[in-house]
Amino acid sequence: MIKKIEEGIYPADIKKMDIGQLELLSYEIRDTLISTVSDTGGHLASNLGVVELTIALHKVFDAPRDRIVWDVGHQSYVHKLLTGRGASFGTLRQMGGMSGFPKRCESGYDTFDTGHASNSISAALGMAAARDLRKEDYAVVSVIGDGAMTGGMVYEAMNNAGAMNTGFIVILNDNEMSISQSEGSMAQHLGKLRSSEGYNNLKKSLKKSLKKIPVVGDPLIEGLGTLRDAVKYTMVSGVLFEELGFVYLGPIDGHDIGELTEVFHYAKMLNRPVLVHCVTKKGKGYHPAEQNPSKFHGIAPFDPETGALKKQTEQPSYSKVFGNKLKEMALKDSSIIAVTAAMTEGTGLSEFGKYLPERLFDVGIAEEHAVTFAAGAAAEGLRPVVAIYSTFLQRAYDQILIDVCMQNLPVTFCIDRAGIVGADGETHHGVFDISYLISMPNLIFFAPSDRRELEEMLEYAVFSECPCAVRYPRGAAPAPLCGSGGERRENAKKDPGDRGTEEVFLQARVLREGSDVTIISAGEMTRECAESCRILESRGIRAELIDARVLKPLDRRTFEASAAKTGLVFVVEDNVATGGFGSCVEELFACSPQIEVYKIAWPDEFISHGTQAELKKKYGMNAEAIAERVREGVEGKA
Repeated sequence: MIKKIEEGIYPADIKKMDIGQLELLSYEIRDTLISTVSDTGGHLASNLGVVELTIALHKVFDAPRDRIVWDVGHQSYVHKLLTGRGASFGTLRQMGGMSGFPKRCESGYDTFDTGHASNSISAALGMAAARDLRKEDYAVVSVIGDGAMTGGMVYEAMNNAGAMNTGFIVILNDNEMSISQSEGSMAQHLGKLRSSEGYNNLKKSLKKSLKKIPVVGDPLIEGLGTLRDAVKYTMVSGVLFEELGFVYLGPIDGHDIGELTEVFHYAKMLNRPVLVHCVTKKGKGYHPAEQNPSKFHGIAPFDPETGALKKQTEQPSYSKVFGNKLKEMALKDSSIIAVTAAMTEGTGLSEFGKYLPERLFDVGIAEEHAVTFAAGAAAEGLRPVVAIYSTFLQRAYDQILIDVCMQNLPVTFCIDRAGIVGADGETHHGVFDISYLISMPNLIFFAPSDRRELEEMLEYAVFSECPCAVRYPRGAAPAPLCGSGGERRENAKKDPGDRGTEEVFLQARVLREGSDVTIISAGEMTRECAESCRILESRGIRAELIDARVLKPLDRRTFEASAAKTGLVFVVEDNVATGGFGSCVEELFACSPQIEVYKIAWPDEFISHGTQAELKKKYGMNAEAIAERVREGVEGKA
């Protein structure tokens, strides 16, 4: 009798099942994935594609004794279901519930916390080195997708693994589809390997035939290298993995449990660096996901019958506003190019790509390369716009600092998903970008609080003669805020093409005048603070609200004038408190002891998963909590 998933299936149970039972299990897993993710949202297509692969892994390997490291980790839902977590799977990505990524603190079967791409081979190789030093005996497996193979860290690790020549297995899940369509020569190389069965069959038959020759058979096999190389370079263009010191096995059908288990057993026995190339279909078993794997890569709650989203927003997202504005600008100016790292659709660049495909450069999961590529283009007179999520841009810190800012090149960074992003949790919150960018010389740093500001700032940034960054949150881009008089102040409005009014454009905006306290905010938090001001007014406290708009350079004049009136300043930002915008404002008033400055920001810790609203409430970052902290400050000062 096969145990039900909700009863808690473990690898030991899988080892007792025959192929027929495992195939039935694969159907149950797919049903569970679809029904759960349709309620919670999450990464569906990638998990549907690795069902059989994951079953075979736990059939052959002895987790957690054998270490399995999931690259990125968004395809680890099946692994979670097969390691005793079926009963709690309904809490997936919910606050206080199961993470959407591997977490060592969640289960001993999760050997390494992941969430970003291309690092699993390095981590797994480090585990293999630890095993060898302790003279222990267990298998180490890295499971990595073809999209992640564009990351340079992969080849640093594989080069090292080949030199170490230790027992170590890389399973390449080749579904021909990362978040955006896989780009570059690696994608082409894998395409050739998928059709290279002739080479693999010839190699097997040659060895089998030579083995039958008495006395000289084995020496001939040992000397087969020259012939083998000649054959493989004739039939497969550039067998990169074997040149890096790996035994290459594949390509194999990633949905055939029998074939997978057979090859995994063989790979485990070799005790050498081995790469097993599995070809899978992203979204397999659910027609809407098979037809549109990009949409179902990471999806909000949806109707499982139709695949349609359950909740639609009427307001355009910041990503869409950005993409439309950049397309409009690029159609008028041939110097504008767009650069992204495997996130064309996620960053809103799909329309740009339709109209101007020759000026959209998707470089794959290679953020460092994307930034320096843009720097090179800027050095030759182009106007590159680099669109990358905040959490992924962290990887390119050195390139931003040295290749762009040090040379004062006009590269614009459009930083999507800045601030708290929600259910993806620690690895995806964009709460560090202010801290690591605000210290960079030559950089102008913007934070729009509505869609009109985003458009204005983008146009200003693209035609600046220096590096610029524009950070904006995930979700809907609202209409402009109104000031206390019902109309928004226009003291900073300008023609973005007129550089003579640059100083005016870089000014902050006073959205609401007051005399008791100054609240300075930027970006998404400006809207929370506007509501906080209304709450404070109902309690008799007149707060002056300043939309900083520009995080760097600081509008010293506006901030100092307001602080001189109130003597009390609160800085609210969607970033960690350490080294962010609030720290810069504190520094501004460091020599003014009569002015008290307080910061309201995310704590100096990694923020777990939950909805944006839930996390703001938990950490005191919503309008009510901000108003309460400001009230305490005002009453304490009095």
